[in-house]
Amino acid sequence: MNTFDPNVVNAINGTSGAQLQPKQSEALRNSFMTMLITQLQNQDPLNPMDNAEMTSQLAQINTVSGIEQLNTTLQSITSQMEASKALQASSLIGQGVMVPGRQIMLEQDGDGNPYSTPFGIELARPAANVQATITGQGGEVIRRYDLGAVESGVQSFQWDGRNDQGEVVASNRYTVQLTATDGEGDTIEAAPLNYAIVNSVTPNSGNDVRLDLGAIYGQVSLNDVKQIL
Repeated sequence: MNTFDPNVVNAINGTSGAQLQPKQSEALRNSFMTMLITQLQNQDPLNPMDNAEMTSQLAQINTVSGIEQLNTTLQSITSQMEASKALQASSLIGQGVMVPGRQIMLEQDGDGNPYSTPFGIELARPAANVQATITGQGGEVIRRYDLGAVESGVQSFQWDGRNDQGEVVASNRYTVQLTATDGEGDTIEAAPLNYAIVNSVTPNSGNDVRLDLGAIYGQVSLNDVKQIL
């Protein structure tokens, strides 16, 4: 019975499309087909090539080709996703975003009226009450007040820039601590968020895009953006 060249068979059986470079895969297919045609042309009419073996080897070489084509398609899709992600990130330049953090920036206008950057919270489930504690640079408590019931997901809030005595505090950078509780008074996991403006976008290795939020907030991943304001 006619058989295939062992070297060709072993190459097919021991190599996957993920390991082959396009030129290697094409050379392997060409070698296989050349060997097959030669054997068909010179086979013994009284002892023809086994159809089952030929079909099996054809299936294997087609599998190698199919995996190679699939890899090429996946690489193309990945490239398109990376380009789409970079384009999406570039549209955020100049926009305000909520990202993980606890910082609040407070300023006063010409008339002495305070205005602050928003702060936020991300909850996996609703909270019966959320308490906000504003502290100064030295850790002193400036203001402590309740935000009330808060739905699950991402929510943002605004501090009026006043302390517990109702007095406007100085322009500075402050920190917020958030404590969420359920109806039984048990603490709920809560992630604090702060506001920042996207200054620029930097593509990173892999499928990541970094957003530059300035000297105070540094760089964050596009995936860190929880809300766009």
